[in-house]
Amino acid sequence: MASPTKSDIIRGMFAAYQSKDRGVVERTLTDDFTFTSPYDDAIDRATYFERCWQNIERIHLFDIERIFEQGNEAFVTCRIVSDDGKEFRNTEFHRFDGDRIRSVDVYFGASYRNGVFVKQQP
Repeated sequence: MASPTKSDIIRGMFAAYQSKDRGVVERTLTDDFTFTSPYDDAIDRATYFERCWQNIERIHLFDIERIFEQGNEAFVTCRIVSDDGKEFRNTEFHRFDGDRIRSVDVYFGASYRNGVFVKQQP
């Protein structure tokens, strides 16, 4: 059986987010995983699950729009819709160690509700 592509791994990760399957996410991340976003500066795996996993519970849909992969890295843009109808896009930069994700850097896009732009507060 062939090894999964980086795109396959990313799709599996977002499917696990969609189904709220933390076990799959835990098995996909390396032990030394780090997560960076406008709110988080290279937090470790334990802090990621403590701080970020709760947000998954409020998400209704993860819709992957595109993935670009090269070597052990990939960019993914995903449209996300929350349970209350807020819609936004994130672009993420994933670095891999073999078939596991070693780090993710997230870049936020604009937010919308019912197709109308929602200005974010700093």
